[in-house]
Amino acid sequence: MKLATFTYQNQTRIGAVIGHQIVDGLGDASLPLDMITFLEQGDSALQKMQMLISSETHRITLIDVQLLAPIPRPRKYLGIGLNYADHVDETGLEKPEYPMFFTKQSSCVVGHGAAIEIPAVSEKVDYEGELAFVIGKRCKNVSVENAPEVIAGFTIANDVTVRDWQFRSPTWTIGKSFDTHGPIGPWIVTTDEILNPHALSLKTWVDDELRQNSNTCYMMFNCYEMIAYLSQAMTLEVGDVITTGTPSGVGVKMKPRGYLKAGQVVKIEIEGVGTLVNPVI
Repeated sequence: MKLATFTYQNQTRIGAVIGHQIVDGLGDASLPLDMITFLEQGDSALQKMQMLISSETHRITLIDVQLLAPIPRPRKYLGIGLNYADHVDETGLEKPEYPMFFTKQSSCVVGHGAAIEIPAVSEKVDYEGELAFVIGKRCKNVSVENAPEVIAGFTIANDVTVRDWQFRSPTWTIGKSFDTHGPIGPWIVTTDEILNPHALSLKTWVDDELRQNSNTCYMMFNCYEMIAYLSQAMTLEVGDVITTGTPSGVGVKMKPRGYLKAGQVVKIEIEGVGTLVNPVI
């Protein structure tokens, strides 16, 4: 199931994408309007949405709605750094012994089609195409073996980074958290449709130029290991977004530098998940 947050006729709610249509969650008055509450209701909400899908009613043409980030304001937005060996190699940094996490402030989040803004204070704005997963159950001290049970689904993230601001602080937080620098979407694909999140092709284009071409099989710490590691320290909550790192091909390591410029378009495609597209202004 592809779960989306969208606006139609000035009202924001959730739905399920089927082909070129979206099944409107308003078709069942008992369904919540926001994604986090929907995910908190678990299997009962999914079953109600499946009944709406099966009824083949309450459908809207996808091009007539505005897709928003599926989780417009995550409770936590955590990213892992240096999680692909080829990216570690291109940066010249040492391979981390433990998963290296940072925080993106949730105010940076935007959805599919929304603009990435080049800020006035820097021109060193970079893209990072990444698989992300969304926590579907509140959890703590989760084992690697049980980690799949707490994932609601998968989405695409562009971990946009202002490189000079990133390295002003060892935590990276400010350079990762500029407004509009957290595109995620276009929807959440539930885990029943992604049999193996660690065998998905990942590609990033800037305009028509293919910049990143890899596969999630090259992660050094996989999704389940990330959950086990993080949940030893903190409670993971429904709606938390965790990104899984980017492969080689980022703009900062191109010669000349391949930083984003106004007028360009970034497109990230992940097998089985979809395509996230954002213009740069």
